[in-house]
Amino acid sequence: MSIIVKPIITEKVTKEGELSNRFGFVVDRNANKVEIKKAVEAAYGVTIVDVNTMNYRPDRTTKFTKNGLISGKTSGYKKAIVQVKEGETIDFYTNN
Repeated sequence: MSIIVKPIITEKVTKEGELSNRFGFVVDRNANKVEIKKAVEAAYGVTIVDVNTMNYRPDRTTKFTKNGLISGKTSGYKKAIVQVKEGETIDFYTNN
């Protein structure tokens, strides 16, 4: 079971990384903050100062189409924002 699913690379999270050393990850829904901290430190070789987590609920949608009513659902996920020690950084674009 991998705790880190994928990094989040959006304009908002990239700006936070440049300004205040905060990086975002989609993580396993059952992982706690201690497990997330250990997984990021092991994967990227940095020191983590703080971990914030957010649970996103699945969104339900309904569409009226020619064929009738279609309902769908997106999957829920957990997001973690980790703050790295001053002077260190995480580079997602190089293959390590």
